[in-house]
This record gives sequence, structure tokens and C-alpha cells, in this order.
Amino acid sequence: MSTDFVIFKTFVSFLFFQSFRWPIASNVDGNEMLEIQVFNYSKVFTNRLIGTFRMVLQKVVEEGQLEVSDTLIDDNNSAIRTCVSIEIKYQAMDGTVGAWNDNEFLDDSNRSENDGAFQFETDSLLSGHSQGSGVSPGRSHQSLQSAERSFRKTGKGVFSAMKLGKIRPPKEDHKGKDEPAILETEDLDRKAMRLGGGLDPDTISLASVTAVTTNVSNKRSKPDIKMEPSAGRPMDYQVSITIIEARQLVGLNMDPVVCVEIGDEKKYTSMKESTNCPYYNEYFVFDFHVPPDVMFDKIIKLSVIHSKNLLRSGTLVGTFKLDVGTVYSQQEHQFYHKWAILSDPDDITAGVKGYLKCDIAVVGKGDNIKTPHKANETDEDDIEGNLLLPEGVPSERQWARFYVKIYRAEGLPKMNTSLMANVKKAFIGENKDLVDPYVQVLFAGQKGKTSVQKSSYEPIWNEQIIFTEMFPPLCKRMKIQIRDSDKVNDVAIGTHFIDLRKIANDGDKGFLPTLGPAWVNMYGSTRNYTLMDEHQDLNEGLGEGVSFRARLLISIAVEILDTTSTEIMNSTDVQTEGIQNISENVTGKIEEFFLFGAFLEATMIDRKIGDKPITFEVTIGNYGNQIDGVNKPAMHKKKKEGGESDEEESELIQNSSEDETEDDGDMVSVSSTPPMKPVITDRNYFHLPYFEKKPCTYIKSWWQDQRRRLYNANIMDKIADKLEEGLNDVQEIIKTEKAYPERRLRGVLEELGSGCSRFVTLADKDQNQAGRTRLDRERLKFCMRELENMSQQAKTIRSQVKKNTVKDKLKLVQNFLQKLRFLAEEPQHSIPEVFIWMISNNKRIAYARIPSKDILYSIVDEEMGKECGKVKTVFLKLPGKKGFGPAGWTVQAKMEIYLWLGLNKQRKDFLSGLPNGFEENKALKGPGLQSFPPISLTYTMKQIFQLRVHMYQARSLFAADSSGLSDPFARVFFSTHSQCTEVLNETLCPTWDQLLVFDHVELYGEASELRDDPPIIVIEIYDQDTVGKAEFIGRTFAKPITKMSDEHYGPPRFPPQLEYYQIYRGNCTAGDLLAAFELLQIGPGGKAELPPIDVPTDSEKGPILPVPMGVRPVLSKYRIEVLFWGLRDLKRVNLAQVDRPRVDIECAGKGVQSAVIQNYKKNPNFSTLVKWFEVDLPENELLHPPLNIRVVDCRAFGRYTLVGSHAVGSLRKFIYRAPDRNANNWATAAKLMNGYMALTNGGPYSRHTGEIVVNMEPEPPVKKMETVVKLDASEEDKEKEKKKKKKKGGEEIEEEEPDESMLDWWSKYFASIETLKEQLRAQEAAAAEAEEKEDMEIAAEGADVKPDESPMKGTKGKEKGKEKTKAPKEDKKKKNQMTEVMDKKNKQKIDELQVYNKELENEYDNFEDWLHTFNLYRGKIGDDDDSVTEDERIVGRYKGSLCVYKMPLPEDVTKEASFDPNFGMFQGIPNNDPVNVLVRVYVVRATDLHPADINGKADPYVVIKLGKTEIKDKENYISKQLNPVFGKSFDIEATFPMESMLTVAVFDWDLVGTDDLIGETKIDLENRYYSKHRATCGISQSYAIHGYNAWRDPMKPTQILTKLCKEAKVDGPHFGPGGRVKVANRVFLGPTEIEDENGLKKQTDEHLALTVLHHWEEIPHAFYKLVPEHVETRPLLNPDKPGIEQGRIEMWVDMFPMDMPAPGPAIDISPRKPKNYELRVIIWNTDEVILEDDAFMTGEKMSDIYVRGWLKGQQEDKQDTDVHYHSLTGEGNFNWRFIFPFDYLVAEEKIVISKKESMFSWDETEYKIPARLTLQVWDADHFSADDFLGAIELDLNRFPRGAKTAKQCSIDMVVNEQELPTVSIFKQKRVKGWWPFVARNENDEMELTGKVEAELHLLTAEEAEKSPAGLARNEPDPLEKPNRPNTSLSWMMNPLRFAWILIWRNYKWPCLGFLALLMFLLFIGLFIYSLPGVFSEKMVDAGR
Repeated sequence: MSTDFVIFKTFVSFLFFQSFRWPIASNVDGNEMLEIQVFNYSKVFTNRLIGTFRMVLQKVVEEGQLEVSDTLIDDNNSAIRTCVSIEIKYQAMDGTVGAWNDNEFLDDSNRSENDGAFQFETDSLLSGHSQGSGVSPGRSHQSLQSAERSFRKTGKGVFSAMKLGKIRPPKEDHKGKDEPAILETEDLDRKAMRLGGGLDPDTISLASVTAVTTNVSNKRSKPDIKMEPSAGRPMDYQVSITIIEARQLVGLNMDPVVCVEIGDEKKYTSMKESTNCPYYNEYFVFDFHVPPDVMFDKIIKLSVIHSKNLLRSGTLVGTFKLDVGTVYSQQEHQFYHKWAILSDPDDITAGVKGYLKCDIAVVGKGDNIKTPHKANETDEDDIEGNLLLPEGVPSERQWARFYVKIYRAEGLPKMNTSLMANVKKAFIGENKDLVDPYVQVLFAGQKGKTSVQKSSYEPIWNEQIIFTEMFPPLCKRMKIQIRDSDKVNDVAIGTHFIDLRKIANDGDKGFLPTLGPAWVNMYGSTRNYTLMDEHQDLNEGLGEGVSFRARLLISIAVEILDTTSTEIMNSTDVQTEGIQNISENVTGKIEEFFLFGAFLEATMIDRKIGDKPITFEVTIGNYGNQIDGVNKPAMHKKKKEGGESDEEESELIQNSSEDETEDDGDMVSVSSTPPMKPVITDRNYFHLPYFEKKPCTYIKSWWQDQRRRLYNANIMDKIADKLEEGLNDVQEIIKTEKAYPERRLRGVLEELGSGCSRFVTLADKDQNQAGRTRLDRERLKFCMRELENMSQQAKTIRSQVKKNTVKDKLKLVQNFLQKLRFLAEEPQHSIPEVFIWMISNNKRIAYARIPSKDILYSIVDEEMGKECGKVKTVFLKLPGKKGFGPAGWTVQAKMEIYLWLGLNKQRKDFLSGLPNGFEENKALKGPGLQSFPPISLTYTMKQIFQLRVHMYQARSLFAADSSGLSDPFARVFFSTHSQCTEVLNETLCPTWDQLLVFDHVELYGEASELRDDPPIIVIEIYDQDTVGKAEFIGRTFAKPITKMSDEHYGPPRFPPQLEYYQIYRGNCTAGDLLAAFELLQIGPGGKAELPPIDVPTDSEKGPILPVPMGVRPVLSKYRIEVLFWGLRDLKRVNLAQVDRPRVDIECAGKGVQSAVIQNYKKNPNFSTLVKWFEVDLPENELLHPPLNIRVVDCRAFGRYTLVGSHAVGSLRKFIYRAPDRNANNWATAAKLMNGYMALTNGGPYSRHTGEIVVNMEPEPPVKKMETVVKLDASEEDKEKEKKKKKKKGGEEIEEEEPDESMLDWWSKYFASIETLKEQLRAQEAAAAEAEEKEDMEIAAEGADVKPDESPMKGTKGKEKGKEKTKAPKEDKKKKNQMTEVMDKKNKQKIDELQVYNKELENEYDNFEDWLHTFNLYRGKIGDDDDSVTEDERIVGRYKGSLCVYKMPLPEDVTKEASFDPNFGMFQGIPNNDPVNVLVRVYVVRATDLHPADINGKADPYVVIKLGKTEIKDKENYISKQLNPVFGKSFDIEATFPMESMLTVAVFDWDLVGTDDLIGETKIDLENRYYSKHRATCGISQSYAIHGYNAWRDPMKPTQILTKLCKEAKVDGPHFGPGGRVKVANRVFLGPTEIEDENGLKKQTDEHLALTVLHHWEEIPHAFYKLVPEHVETRPLLNPDKPGIEQGRIEMWVDMFPMDMPAPGPAIDISPRKPKNYELRVIIWNTDEVILEDDAFMTGEKMSDIYVRGWLKGQQEDKQDTDVHYHSLTGEGNFNWRFIFPFDYLVAEEKIVISKKESMFSWDETEYKIPARLTLQVWDADHFSADDFLGAIELDLNRFPRGAKTAKQCSIDMVVNEQELPTVSIFKQKRVKGWWPFVARNENDEMELTGKVEAELHLLTAEEAEKSPAGLARNEPDPLEKPNRPNTSLSWMMNPLRFAWILIWRNYKWPCLGFLALLMFLLFIGLFIYSLPGVFSEKMVDAGR
């Protein structure tokens, strides 16, 4: 049912004649209200409510039709004089109130096509109603849309299908919050305003992409302005990975190696012996040249392997993997100093296997990565707080199973030749399908496959592939591919990527990844099988698919595993298993869809195609594909692609009405246009003669009805489109400096809010639709929540938009746009996309791909596709790689096409959006065939027009000739007509000033529609070549302003104003076109009635018409003054050197020439510095033409050769503007205040523009007079001299300050780096705080809390921010830093310098404060990304400047006392004679150099080049280092200007062959030398005459100040008593004493002068900040790898004129030599060592204990104690001394080790390793390997203080190390105590395995020499032998004693019993033995 009403008129006769329709889902309640609001429309502001009309609908419901006239009421419900007349009709579904037909309702003359196109989803008989009656859809909603357009320029309508404000008017429209911007009333002709064009002279659009192509009415949609596909093009990428260290590796006494694997490339670190926490600090670089999609899907895999060597692969400890895309999506494209969690893929129950600390960065061409400063790193020991995980991923990830279920596929293409099929048929007797498909799934570096289904176009698998991976995975995409199994080579049939972010939500109300069961459509190459498919890449998912390949039914589910369960499998191997089949209708009810297309125009067909007949084919899925689709089903056996069974299909037919079956039963799809021979348009293009007859196509297809998905996407897309257009408007207003951008932004936010609310209303329908998956439900909830939230935020932000916050809020709103675009992408497909192919000679030539959602019909306006039922301009492009580069830029064909897709039963009004005035031509005639679609349309209405194209000028065009210029001409296409401008030779900024007149242009359709919405004009710019074809430069589109014959030609629309149109070349911009276009209808009176062409009378162009007077801009007289300084680095021209160059300046036809440089080699500067010329320029600055700079070489015989050219696109920055006196005074006053504030607070007030110098830290309120930048250094660094408090006996004492003589330049450098890092942290914290505050404000808005009351206010907020500046570290560090503010007062002051983490030029605007550098270009711009870079086209540089001002010059300038008329506006510039300069280059160090050797390292050295001088520091190369510290200075004498470009290069030393360039940086010294920023020698922070901070400039601060004041004409300096100095109107205070070397104090003004220099930018008339003492960080680039950093170099340059006093010697910055130390470790005792062995015989537990120790990195020098044998209690006594000599860098807290990497190494490599002592306890075994029992690692800089007794020693000293007080051996020197030994048990938990009493004693080498000590217990200073128990001995050494102790002690009584028994038995034995003898003896004796 629907309600329809029309507004006739209001009281003051505003005639609207607007009709509105609402489809209503249920019967209207009679009590419901109708409300009509009448607004006073404003183009600029929110529309003002005039009044409201309300009525109850009871009468309407009863009668069905009603006419009402009534007065309006205002806000107070009182009647006003205005009245409104309306007519209302209501049609109920049941027909209870009768029916009305369209034609009786206001003659239907104002129906919108959206309204007319609406029809209910019923199965009623389709009417054959044709709209040939000349009605005018498309006019009805104009005024309402205009009303919605808060400050949108006329003629730039929004997507009018998006009538958000219509049903729910914005609530705040009538509140009138925004005050008017234009006060005069706008009583312009509304109609004229509505229909576009009337722009103010200054409303010139630079955002012409939206301006040109935005439609005014509803009949046309926007053409796509970019032509070239960019997805598949390969690009350069570099992945750099630093493996720093590993910790807590699970395993005993390991020898770990780290393997870094990306894709198929592997690299390994060195092996570290016997350690569970190895330190590597090794850097790896991987280079790739692949398309972005391939790059971002590559997996980075980090594995730790134990005991890998040449013979064995080692055992895997753990791995970590993530994809490159995850890294690239991080801030700065990198993870810096983060810990990767290692897990074992073969044992998922095992938990964490250790942590690996690394840096990972991904750099694409042109990316700049800001690496945090890498010096003096304090280790991020807080592993948990610095995990390598993207934001939002929980630190404890769980294992999960990913189930990918593969059900079946449909519509597969042939993958074999028909010949093979015939052979098969001949032998086997059956013709099988020619494809053997299987599905392959790639995820997180693993691959799973289904089984192969032999010979099947419609395979059924019913299998699931199971991946086991950590959740959430760090791999974003899953790749699903159907492949064809082949004995030779499997090939991909189609590929689909699933972005896991789109099928899951990690929010509080989120859901795990889920998808389907749903069909996914696959696209790729064309379906015709060829043995070598040239577009096979498309089937692999690279680039845009050009044809439907197949669709696959899949589902995805994720199950989080409970790793404690005993039932789960431990392995992560991919598994495949069978699953049950699912029912056919689970994916939705199958519906019949109808696709209609009408081809209204086919022009600009590339003539290369040939003149064979051309046909266009439209396909959706395989439907319509006649050449290579599947065979079509018979007419009644309507078979879906997927092959539904006949029963189901017939059931579908029975469900529809009988009539429909009768009428539609014989309808055969017509998918292609009849072949037609092309007609020549011009030398480049054909067109097809579709004049009044327009061919049509229509296709019936069957798909699951999942339109709801597309509808929701459409609503969000439209909100996003509207938002994007609004944001473009706001940006344009800001860019063109127009008034009130904040009002436009408020309007945009209001539209956004109402759009989001509307989505929530609309999307919440059809909840129980068939085929809805879990993802559908969850996504809907998620989208509704997000959009509701967005609506609230939009409302809040709208209230916060102020003039000064527009830019910030604009960024916030940009995030909304990105979010909307992300939400609108539907991961579950439904209807495949539509392809339009141009076919010639039976070959597919070019195509266009149109998303089906864009042309999908819905009765709800917002849900309808943005191009449904509209005429769309489509440019066909070449498929695949053919579309790359120049071939892809040429238009293959320009189509005007009308498309409509919807349910077949909804197709009643599918023609309603066509331009009116046609008749339908049916395929067949007959009584029952009215519902058949037409096969062609015949237009009976034809209009004749004249098109006037005002081609004024173009700027910044593409250089198409080798000269670096072009010979451009423009070719203009409109309909089937084309014309060219004249060719202008050798220019990139042609001013054609030409009017092209197209006479007798025939356009078909109704006049009024053509007025509202004319076809687009295509303008192509070419470069004319003398030989061969003109070369394409770029293309743009425009819409003409149309005038009908009965309209007046006059303001505001005519004459049209010039506008800028962006010219595109592929996807890149290639300049701008300034032009205007008007389309004038030729009425009955012929051309005589057209407005005359007002040509300037002084035109000398002959037959070429110039742009007429009303269109060309208003001109004024300007003077352009040119400063000619000199030319630099000119390259040869045609192999000849440039000798006598001259510069020609041209602007708007006028110009000036410089003096000729007579001998370029001797002096490349000009003799005459300033020249000028006068020129007529437009008053509107935006229309100023470019200024061309051309350099020619004057050769013999009057020949001139072009050297190079430069086009200055915008003169705005060179326009002189008289200073505003008032503003100046206020600015000065503000600066004064800031200056005094700075003096009072003791901090320097500096206005740095860069990001490094922001210091948000709250200062303690301590008044100081010195200007000191506070530093916040690492606590323990003695060199940084931070005074730290330590407790001794409960009493706090301060460490005594070290002697100043110990400080050097490096002390200053490291202190500065700490400050830099702190500033960066503070800046991050400030940003986070601002973001938090923003969130709180938004939240507070909802809770009615004032933001001011939020806890972030004031000091608390600052403190909170301060805390945030600390990256999460140990609690102990936090405590230290909490007290830091208090310590600052007591901190020793180290003078600092400024460390810039970028080039100095970036901080000071390239030092172009008065001298500008213009690069001169020559040579053609490369078409391919890999060919010519812009740098390679530079042939030299012109130095000079420009000043543009309106005549006459203000008098106050010329009347100044020292005004020299010869120099014009360039007063006070220095002389440009050659000057001799001493250049002193300091090179501090390089970081992250690109490896140059096979071993992944480099041997870098520095090369300095200046002019002809080259210094190679080759003999001082640094072996195998990627972060070398050079610490060198180089002096070069140079003469400016001849030698002014300094090159600092880093080369790699090679033993054999030439050395390789790693990277270089170039510095223009001349600009620095002459800059007012005084970049010759940086100003120190303080003045000293001796020591590490001695003043190094030959001029003292007072001399510098005096000189600067004189040059700037500033009064001063006046030094007064009491430490005061006055400069201009400023007074500075400061100290006046200085200490000399002997400690004597004397008076000086230098401190005062230096204070003024630090604040020089605040002095009136000075305005330039002076360069401070600094170190700059410059990127190193290599010409072979353009755009990708090869490392960075830290350096600075000093320059001293030779005619001034000579500077002192260079500062010594040579690298600090490491200090020699000796660490003596005495192992006294052990206790409670776990007992590992069983005693021989007794079975008692015992251990043979010994202790091993070494310093990290010196494992080969490990030392062992002797063995304490047979310890039964775990106690061991040793009294054993280890001695470890080592070299140590105090500032960096690193041990320095130099050793050869291998026996083949040429020289030693230097390693810097943290100072860590490892102690281990072992159990000695004689016949097997010794058993490791436990270990402790002590960081010598901060380790827990030892316990006083063994009892107090516990495992907490290791586990809770952060919470315990720590000591540094470098400060304490001697420490004794008990420390625990720990190891991991089977459950991977730390356990105590023993305790050791040790004494650590640190001595310098000198101290060790004075008091030597022996190793072990040897002399000198021997230790006592330990008093070990008797049991402690080895049975091998003393077996008797061992037996005695072991047996006797334990078995004394058994032994005694045994002995007694033995003696007794012996006695008995002897008795028995002797008894016979005794008897015989007795007997003998008796016998005697």
C-alpha cells in the first residue's frame, strides 16, 4: 500500500508541484499524523523553518483521497498568514479505499523516477505500461534536495537518491543557531539557482573530481574518473628486521639461533652458546618487487632453533608469525623494540616458549619511516608491556581451530581443450566435463586442500579443512582458491580472499570469525580456455577479474581451544575431514531476477580495434555469456547455474501466478546488442550510430535472495558518498580560503547523523528472512551499534565545530568515512557482478565491471543501488595487464548505459529512469506479450543544441617530450562530435584562450531533462609529435551548463565561470584544466536566436575564436619582479657542456630575460640581480596562470638550446602583501608576553614547528634566569651526570659531582638524545591525552557533564600525561621517574644541543627564506613506475626568487629611507660575488645501514664530495657494522657558488672489486650560508670559553647580535647595568659573569647577547629563528633504489667565511674509547642446590656441584670452579675467584668485544653487548654430559642487591626483580651477597634450584694492575682452601678413602656384625679344616 500527496502552493504563491510517496508495510492507523514543514531555503546556512502543517489521517484512511488547504502554525502553535494546499491519496493493499492510477494523479508530470519505479513485492500481473508519454521524472525533489544542501555550491548536488531528510526532517533545522553569512536577501530565481551553474566569480572549484561529475538530477550517475587498475602492478618493498635479543627461552643450556623467514627467503643470526637469553642485535633486510596484495599476504616467521649447525637442523624452540600487512598497517609501518611471544606449533599445550625482542619495518616506495632515536637504549625489560602485537590484540592469545567448510561449487569453466574432449569421447564413449577441481585454502603460512573431484563443472566436496592457529591471528586474510588438478601443472580457476576483520568483531559485544554457509563469487580471466592464458594472474587473485569464473559454497567457524584438556591434538598441522551435506535452501530462497540494460551511446571506440561490426554483451554470472558460458537450459526447464533439480524449478514456477507463467514463459534472454559497424569520429576514435534507436538487453537469472545484504551496504555507501562529498566541499572551502567552512562542516555532520539514524530504522527489517547466517545477524547488530554511535558522535562533534577547530574535527570526521566504507563492504556475496564486454570479430576486446549492488532495485529509496535506473557513463578498459600503463589510459569505448536489476516480479517500472521521449520496440508482436521487455528503444524526441567550449588554459601538464616540455593540444568529445584546440609548442602550461563551437549537436530525450542533466563532455589532452601519433597526456570530464531556447542568457548562470578540472593520467594526476562549458538549445528560430559571442576586439588569432569577454577572467595590472641569483649543477645538453646560459621568465604572454652568464664554469651567478616586467593577471588569485622558467644555452651563430624548464604552478606564495599594522602589533605583544613568561619560568620559549621540540612536561615553579632545556636522562649514566640520591643507613646523601674535565662532546650528545626521546614521549602522551580528552568530552556530552569538570583538567591531567610519557617499564623505574621532577633542581646541568631526527632543511623550510631553488627538468616523464624518476629528470637548479604585486606599489615601501629602486622588493640582499668558505663537516654516526655483503653486514666508510674535492676515509672503514660510529670531522675549503652542493656518502669497503655505494645525502650549502636563519654555525645553549662546551664560532655572541641588529635595522643592542640588554622594545635579563680556565670570574655581556639570540624570532622585524647547535639526521638514498631509505646518518656542517677570523680547531668527536675494566667474582659458597644424582650403593640423593661463570658475549672465555663432590645437602664450598677483563662504554652501557667472526674473516668485528654476568650451577658427571641445575643472569648496571644470608635469599629476587632495589657495580664497585639460581621445570614455571654466595669486585685496568689477584686460589692474593666436609671427594682420585667414608660411616654396626660373623665362620672353617689332622695326630699319638 502507499500514501501519496502533492503540495500545490502556499499563500505567497510558491508553486512546488512536488509529489512524495511512501510505501507502507501495514495499514495506516487513522490516528496517525501527517506533518509538513515549510522552510525558507538558504544556500549557505541551515534552512529556517517558516511553519508547520499537521493533520490526522482519519479522513484520508476512510476516503482514500482528499484535498486540503490550511494555514501553517509556528513554533508557538499560533497560526501564521502562510497557507498550504495539498492533495493526499491513500491506496491500501486490500483495496478497501479504492485504487487510483498514476496518470490521474497530477497527470503524473512530476513523479520522480524513484517514486515511479516503486512496486510492491507481489506476484501480480506485470503491466505493460510504457513511459513514452514525454513525462518528466527527475524534477520533483529538487527544492527539497536544495534545502538539504547546507552551503553546497549550485550545480553540485548530492546523490539525490539519498533523500535522508525527507522522511525524518533534521531536528535542529529551525533552531537558527548559525548566524547568517550573507546579509543581503537572496531573491534570485529559485528555478535558475536550483538547476545549477550560477557561481560567484571566486567559487572556482579545485576539487573538480566531485564538482564536475556530480549530477543535478536523478537520471545520471557519476562516471569513474580514474581509469587504470592499480591492484596488480608490482612495487618495490623493503622489509627490515632487527633481532635484538631473546629472553626466557624454555630449555636447558641452549645454543640458540634465530631464523627469519619471509615467504621463501630465510636468514639466520649467529649462534649464541650456553644461554637462555642470547643477545644478537643483528639486522636483516629483504627486498621485494611484487604487487601490494602479494606483499601484504606474505608471512613473517621468526623461529628460535636450538643447536643448529651445518650437520643438523637443530630443534625448534618456538615460533612467532604475522603477515606483512599487519606490520604495514601499524603507525609508521613498523613495530619498534617489541617482544614477540614464541610458541611451539607442535605442542599447543606447552604455553610460552620464550620472548624475542625485535624491530620490524616495512617500507614501500616513497614511505618515510621515522625511527625512534637509537642511542643509549635503556632496555625495555617490561616484556608484558611491550609485546609485538597490534593495538587491541590481547597479550594472552589462545590457540583456536579455524574450520573452513567447503560444500560445493557451480559454474566452473572448461579447463581443457575441446579436442581433448573429443579424443576422450572417441575412446571412452562419453563426453565428460573438462575440469578436475579441488579447493586449496592458504592461511597463516599453512596450506590445506580438499580432494579432487574428477570431471565436474559442479563438484560437491562436503569437506572441512582445519587450521590450528593463535587467536586472534596476526594474519589478516585467508586465501581460498579453486584449482584444476592436472598431471603437468595445477592451475587456479578462481581465487577469493576473506578478510578476517570483516567477519569478526573484537569489541565488547563482538563475535568470533564466522561466515556462511554462503556462496562466494570468483572472478578472473575470460572463460574461453587457452593453453597459455595471458590473464592467469587474474585467476590467482592479482588484479581485477574480468569475468565470472565460478561460485563456491563455504562456511567458516572458529573454536577457541582449551589447552588444558587432554583430548585435544597438540599439533598444528592442517587436517581435512568429511562433513555432512547441507540442504539446498540454507543459503536463501531462490528467486528469479531480471537484468535490463539499454545502450544509449557508444562513442570513443579505439580505432585500433578495426572496423569489423561491434556488439556489446551483458552477463551476470554465466547468464548471458554466449561465447564461453555453460549451455543454456531449455526454455521451460529453467535451470539455475547451480543446477537446481527439475522438481524444485517447477515448484518455483508453480509458486508464481499462472498469468506470469503464461506471459513470461517464452521470454528468452537477449544478452547482447545486434552487431553494428562503427563510424569514424576522428583520427583516434570510432562511434556506433546509436542515434534515435537504442539497443537493449535483458537477462533472466536465478539466485538466492540475499538482497538485504546489498541493501544495507547501499544505505551505508550512500551515507559515505554524501559524507565524502561534504568533506570535499569543506576542504575546498578551506583550500580556497572562503568564509565559514565550519558551517558547511556542521551541515555535513547533521546529514551524517540523520543518515545513520535512518540506517538504524531501515536495516532492522526482515530479521527472519530465509538464508540469514550468523554473520548476517551479528554484522547487522554491529553495524547498527556503530552507526548509532556515529550518529551520537556526529551530533557531539557538530556542537564542538568552531572556526579554529575545523581542521581537527575534519580529521575526526575523515575517520567516520573510512569506518563507513569498511562497514559497507559485505563479506558474504549474493548476486555476482555484472560484466559488459565489447566484442569485435568474435574476440573480447574491452570490458566494464559493475557491482550488482549498485544497480539493484528497491522500493525504499535509500536501499536502491546508486546507479539503478540511471544513465551511467562507463569507460571500457582492457583486461588484465594489458590495462597497465599507456594502453590502459586510452579509452577503449565510452558508453552511456542504463541498467536495472531486481526481482522479475518487481520489474513493472524498470524503464522509468530512462530519459523520456521514447517508444518501445518488442521482439514479437502479439496480444499476450505486453510484458516483454523491449529489444530496442526509439526516441521520438530530439533536441538540437550548440555546445560552446571555452578552453582557457591548462597548468602543470605531463612532460611528454625529451625536452621536458610538451606540445599540448586538447581534443573535446561530446556525444559523437569531436574538435581540437590549436597546438601550443614547448610548454607545460598552455594558454589556448580558444572557444570551440559544436554546431547542430543532436541529443535525444525531453528538453527539460537535458537541461537538468546533460551528458558529460570528455576532454583529452595530447602532445603533438612531428612524427607518429600524438601522445596521450591526460583526461578530464565536465558537465556543461545548459540553457533552453526559452531561457534568458544572463546572470547568475550565464555566462559560465571558468573552473579548474583535475586532469588524470591513469590513476595519477597530470595537471589542471581551466575551462567553462555551455550547452545552448537551438530553438525554432535557428541559430540567430543564440546569444552572440562577445569576442575581444583586439584579438589577433584570425579564424580561431578566443574565449569571449564574459567568460574570461577580469584582469588587473601586476608587476612581477624577478631575482636572478645563479644557476647550479647544469648537466650537458646533447653531450655539450653548458657555457653561456640565460634564464627566460614568462607569465601570461609577457616575460623578461636574465643577463647571459658569460662563463658558467668560472662563475655561475648572474651579473644583474633584479629585473621586472608588467603583466595583466586575473584579479582572482586562484586563476593566476603559471609562471614558466626556461634556461637556454646561447651557442655560436645565434643558436639557442633548451637546457631545462620549471613551471611555478602557483604564484600565491610570491605575492607581496602589505603587513597589517594592527595585526603586527598584537602579534608582537603576544610574543612579548610569551617571552617574559619564558624568562620568568626559566625555560627557553621556542616556537619550533617540527615535532621534536614540543615539551609538555610540567615544570616545577623554580625561578631561574638561565635559559636551560631540561633533560631527563637515564638514571644510572654517570657521563650524563645526573645527580641521583641513594640511601645509606636511612640517610639521604647526594653523590658528589664528577669533575667537569670528565665531560666531553659525547656527554652533551647523549644528554641531548635523552631529551629528544623524552620530548617524543611527551608528544605521544600529549596526543594520547588530547584523544582521551576528546573521548571524555563526547562521553560528557551524553552525561551532561561539562568537559571542564573532567578530571583531565589542570595539573592532574598534566601529571597523567606525564606518566603516559613513560613507555611501560619496571615499577622501580616508574618510582624513580616519579621523583624525577624533584631531582631536577639538583641535577647537574649538562649543556645540550638540539638533535633533529630529520634534515635541518625540513625544520627551516629548506632555507628558502629569501632565496628559492627551482629544479630544472628535461626529459620525458616515464610512464611506468620503474622507469624515469623525477630526480633523474632534474638537469640543474635555478636560484632566485619572485615577487608579484599589484600596481602601484604602496608608498610606505618606496618611501623607506634605505629603499634602493634597483633592487625593488628585494632590499638588503647580499652580494652574489664568489666567496671562499671553510666547510667543516662532522659525521657522528650512521644507523640501520642496508647490508651490502653476503653475511648481512657492511664495512662502511665515509666519502665527502664538494666541488672537485673528494675525501675518502677508506682506511678507517668499520668492519661488519650496520650502525657504525664514525666520530670524524673533515675540513674542506670551497668557493661559493661554484662548489656549493655537498655530498656525504657511505660506501661499503670490499677486499676484492670496487666498493659499493650504500647511500648518500646531498646538502645545498649555499642556501644555508645566505639564510637569515644563520645556519653557518649553530648557536650553543650557553656561552663558555673552555671545556667541553667551549664557544666554537669565531664571532662572539655580542658580535653576532650587533651584526644581526644592523642587518635587520633593529635598534640595539643596548647593554645596561644589572645584567640587562635592550633590543628594539625588548629587555632581556641574564647572568654577566664567566669563569675562565683558572676558575677566576670576570664580567661579560656574552650571556646576555646569547639570550637575545635564542629569542631572535620574537624581535620585531627579525622573525627568523636562529639555528641552534645541533646534530641533524639525514636519510641515505641510493639511486639504484629510488625512494627507499638505505639507512640514516647523523651529522652537522659548520661554515666559516675565509675573510673573517679563522675558527678554532674542530671539536673532537672521535668515538669514545671503551674503558678497560676487570671484574673479579669470588664464588664463596652455594646452598640448597638441588640434588641430582643417587649415591652409589646407598641410593642417597647427592650432587657433585661446580659453578660456571662468564660475561655475556664471552661464552668462549667461561670459567669453572673446582667440583664440590658428593654434596648431600646442596651446600658447596669453593673460595674460587673468576677474573673477567672487559672493555666497557659507560655512556652506552655496553661491553665492547672485538673478535673475528670466523677463521676466514679478514679482520675483527666489533660487537656492543649489554654488561651481563651469567652464573650457572652444574652437577659434574664422569661418564656422561654434566647436568645443568640452574642459573642467574645479573645486569651489571642494575641488579638486585644480594641477600645477607642464604635464608633471606629467595626466588623473588629474580621473579619480582622490578620491585626490588637495584645496584650498579659501576657505582658500588664491590658487592657481596646471596643470589638464587633458577631454572624452568616441566610445567614451564620458574623454580629455585640453589643459592650462591658471591662477591663482585669491579676495578679499572690501572687499579687491577696495582692490586693484582690470581685466578682460582692462586697467587697473588690467594684465597683459602675451603673447609669442605670429608665426604667431598672423588672416588676415582681416592677410592680407599671414599670407601671408608661411604661404607664405614653408614654401615658401622652391620660391618662389625659382618666381621664378627666372618671371624666366627673362619674359626669354624679352620676348626673343621684342622680337626682331621688333630684326630689323626691323636690317633697316632694314642697308637704309640
